[in-house]
Amino acid sequence: MNRHVIRKGKTRRERFGQRRRDDAQAEAAAAWEPRTELGRKVKAHEVTSIDEIFNNGKHIAETGVIDTLLPNLQDEVVEIVSVQRMTKNNRKMKFRATVIVGDGAGHVGIGAAKDIESRAAVNAAIVAAKYNIIPVILGCGSMQCRCGTRHSLPITARGKCGSVEVILKPAPRGLGIVANKPVRRMLQLAGVSDAWSFSKGRTRVKYNSLMAVYRALQGVNSMKNAQSFAVGSAGAEAPQQVAVQPAT
Repeated sequence: MNRHVIRKGKTRRERFGQRRRDDAQAEAAAAWEPRTELGRKVKAHEVTSIDEIFNNGKHIAETGVIDTLLPNLQDEVVEIVSVQRMTKNNRKMKFRATVIVGDGAGHVGIGAAKDIESRAAVNAAIVAAKYNIIPVILGCGSMQCRCGTRHSLPITARGKCGSVEVILKPAPRGLGIVANKPVRRMLQLAGVSDAWSFSKGRTRVKYNSLMAVYRALQGVNSMKNAQSFAVGSAGAEAPQQVAVQPAT
């Protein structure tokens, strides 16, 4: 008899790996020596919010800026696959890691990297994901809810990568995220609690699916009237429109 076991949460090994990466990130942030003007301002506490950097359209060239301004940033390895390329001598094999990062409060990023060792590929993918962090505008755009809290998306978002196309629609409060596991985890790291997702194409390619979600969230920020849709709590002031760095 085949038994299907649904795993909830992270395993003990995954939690240990997360704690080890958090400790390494804290040590790196403490020993960080900035090399750019923006990094020196962050180190001197002249810039205390990452949203201020996005609003001014500044380019982040150091991971220390991200580690300092987003201390609660979490990372999760989505997949590690082996890739090969053919040379005239032999086949060269590498590992490609896909990682998503987010603080669960309106910031998310995705990165991928290759290396001959899986651990080095994961570390490089984490760095790439930090460079690709974007702000996520949250709101309540569901016609069935209209509660005015920031639990879902303000409007329907659409993104595409390769043959995969993903549509994200606002959902009423309490529904949860209706999506497959990688997409659901990415939306959770972005701070979305309730959403409908529809996808088509070769969705088993996780990188394309996540990039489609990333571009969908990025498309909400590019709207001219985004701040009119992004409502916070009842009576809260809507956030300003932000300038998003394009993903590499």
